[in-house]
Amino acid sequence: AATAPRVPSAALALQNFDMNYGLQFGEAWPSVRVGLLSEQKYGALVNGFADVDLVSQELELLNAADFVSEGLRKAQRLQQGSVVEAAEREQSGSQEVAGERQAAELPPPSALVTPNIKCYTFPRGDITRFRAARPDVLGILNYYLLDAASILPVLALNIQPGDFVLDLCAAPGGKTLAILQTGLCGCLAANDVSISRTKRLQQVLNSYVPKQRRETVCVTSWDGRNWEELESSTFHKVLVDVPCTADRHSVMEEENNIFHKRRSKERQMLPMLQLQLLVAGILATVPGGEVVYSTCSLSQLQNEYVIE
Repeated sequence: AATAPRVPSAALALQNFDMNYGLQFGEAWPSVRVGLLSEQKYGALVNGFADVDLVSQELELLNAADFVSEGLRKAQRLQQGSVVEAAEREQSGSQEVAGERQAAELPPPSALVTPNIKCYTFPRGDITRFRAARPDVLGILNYYLLDAASILPVLALNIQPGDFVLDLCAAPGGKTLAILQTGLCGCLAANDVSISRTKRLQQVLNSYVPKQRRETVCVTSWDGRNWEELESSTFHKVLVDVPCTADRHSVMEEENNIFHKRRSKERQMLPMLQLQLLVAGILATVPGGEVVYSTCSLSQLQNEYVIE
């Protein structure tokens, strides 16, 4: 053991994914693998507390586009196409029209997307990096750089005016900041079990959110699994963005890699931790409220099986 070559944690992660995801994805895995090993593509979340129009203009001059509004327009075009096609089939007496009419009666995409969130990305295939954010005259930074996919759980929350929102595993703060961009929260609780990570969350809030608006955010360092001891059946929307294998990080970085041999037991216990956090999120939600569960992993054990 003393003389055996040390296998890097990232290599161990990739070996694990080749074995498990190879079975899970089959013929699609080589393509997914290339994506996983590609350089991370960042998005620029526009800070609504800065000059939004000015920031948006500057980003558009770089040939970046707001993927949230682009996706919305695409969804609207697809739905309009379905409506037209259903009408044409109805005129021709098609037996499939009942199902298509039902699809056409779904709520418009605009009703399913949280407003006010703008996140700019460069075109497909372009991995140009945005420059560091700059403060405005009030000292507020103009945008926050994050993995663009991190916006999706916040959009799925579909926050409504006056909603009480809980971000159960909030640090380092990108999703918390995105939640604030909606301008709809009646109250926002941002929690993370790690005190050091909670300090990072607080730094993000201090850099991006005016003081008077920060006063509406309650930041705590509590074990999310025990949230019911603080309060239960309180929140209209709960985001449970759980600790996970963080697949891209695991195959790209050695620092803080959960595939380090010393962390094998921690890694094996992840699904149980995730389940406990999800249950805590459900217990924190008012009857009729909504919970969004999200990970940075492709693993069915950490996603579908936890939900089941």
